[in-house]
Order: sequence, then C-alpha cells, then structure tokens
Amino acid sequence: MEVKLLVCAVLLLVFMVSGNHAQLDVCGTAPLNTKIVGGEDAPAGSWPWQVSLHTSAHFCGGSLINSQWILTAAHCFSSDSTFGLLVYLGRDTQQSLNPNEESRTVSQVIRHPDYNENSNDNDIALLKLSSTVDFTSYIRPVCLASADSVFPTGTNCWVTGWGTINSGVSLPSPQRLQEVQVPVVSQSTCREAYSQLTSNMICAGLSEGGKDSCQGDSGGPLVSKNDSKWVLAGVVSFGNGCAEPDFPGVYTRVSEYESWIKSQISSDQPGFVSFTGSGATGAARIYSLSLPLLLSLLPVLLPLFVLS
Repeated sequence: MEVKLLVCAVLLLVFMVSGNHAQLDVCGTAPLNTKIVGGEDAPAGSWPWQVSLHTSAHFCGGSLINSQWILTAAHCFSSDSTFGLLVYLGRDTQQSLNPNEESRTVSQVIRHPDYNENSNDNDIALLKLSSTVDFTSYIRPVCLASADSVFPTGTNCWVTGWGTINSGVSLPSPQRLQEVQVPVVSQSTCREAYSQLTSNMICAGLSEGGKDSCQGDSGGPLVSKNDSKWVLAGVVSFGNGCAEPDFPGVYTRVSEYESWIKSQISSDQPGFVSFTGSGATGAARIYSLSLPLLLSLLPVLLPLFVLS
C-alpha cells in the first residue's frame, strides 16, 4: 500500500511539474523580437504580451500573463465595471489594419484591495478575458518576476506602449507601438525624487531624462531579458511629468505580488521566473532539471507498483 501511494505521489508530481514547465516554455518568448539596442517604433510582434485597453479609444496598456488574464495598473480603473471594456491583443498600430490581432471583452476587473490612489501604492490589477486566446508569434504571455527576484541598479529594461511622446505638449499619441530602453534606478536615488516610494515600487530611467513612459502607457509592461526569456519587472504606474531629469518613471514591482496573483487565478498559473540580473533562470532551471529526474525514476517505480 505504501509503495502504491509513493508511486501515485510521484506521478502526480510529474504531471504538476509538466504543466508548470509547459507554461514556462511559452512565457516570455518573442520569436519576432531581435532588438538589441533602443529604438522608437516597435516592429510588429516584438512585444507579443503587450495589450491595448479600450473603451471609446485606447486609454491604458497591459500584459498578457496566460491565455485568459491581463496584468495592468489599478489606477486605470475607477471601478470594477467591465462595461464597454475591450482588450486588443497582437495589435501593432491604433489606426491601420492589424492582421494579427484578436480582441476580447472582459468578464472581471480585480483591483488590488490595498491600492492607494494618493500614494499609488499597490497600483496593480488583473483583468479576466471573456474567453481564452490561442498563442501565436504575435500573441503570447510574458513571464513574471517571482518573489525572490532582484533587479540590480543599472539592469537594462524595456518599456512599451502607445502613450504620448511628450509631457505637457499637445501632440497626438503615436499610432504605432513605441519602445524605449531604460535602466533600473536604485531605491535610494529614486526616493530623493519621490518621498512616497515603497518597496512595492521599482524605478527606471536616465538621470539626464529623455527616455520614459508617459500618459497612455499606464498599466503597460517594463520587461528585462533573463537568458532567453523576457520577464515582467514592473507595471507602468506614475512619475513627475515624463522623461524629466532626475525624475525616473515609477513602476509597480511585480515580484511583490506573486502570492496575490496566484490567489486570484485558479488554474493555468502564469510562469514565474527568478530574476537575479546575473543571467540565472531560477524557476525555469529548477523545473527543467526536476522533470527529467522524476521521469527517470518511473522505470524503477512502475514495476514495484505492478508487483504490489
């Protein structure tokens, strides 16, 4: 009896690990992204997790994290109403045709219960799509930074969105998805600019300014590459103007919300990866080693199961 229970437990663990491994296989991969240095217009398919949130027009961005859930910013919503809310996935431009695009309505808006609109603390929200989406080269989820992730000062990140390109200037928002590369700024330096900074926030930008997210980018992704995978480090939250010297952009630190995200999504958990800034892929490496090890035990354990 004990042997049977042991074998069943091993088999169950194999299936569990296989599912997690499958999610980690797909998240954070962007087959059409060959970017090495910064640019302006993002080539179609470069950031396949980027979504555009619409009511009458684009108002915020977000990131696809599995086949049915979007991670975005709480401040994009004044209530939990889903009325008139549309999510566009695989979108390249806000004006022309998007042949690789899918759209979904939203069945649920979940703002973090401790979101503080005065300090912008816990500025994070989840959207449940009305139905799942199939992954393509233009539509696929991003990996999420796990709770033990560390983003050292200077870590190169990318921020993307359709937000305005100048703060306080009456210019139309760009129609094509924009991308910009910014380094992580230390908490101590960022706190000099923002006294309300908390451990739930991460900052990125140049001391001389000139590169930043802006209005309309809210809720969108701040990502960094961990070996072969793109990992979501932050969610566009707030800043003093846009691209101002000594005022970096402030992002919700995704790694602080692993438990909360998992508690809200009952199945098909997003892929969480341990980001260290040293090139290690903690979570992905653990799963890829564990699965072969467990599979290798099956030929030994299965005969015992049959004999018992």
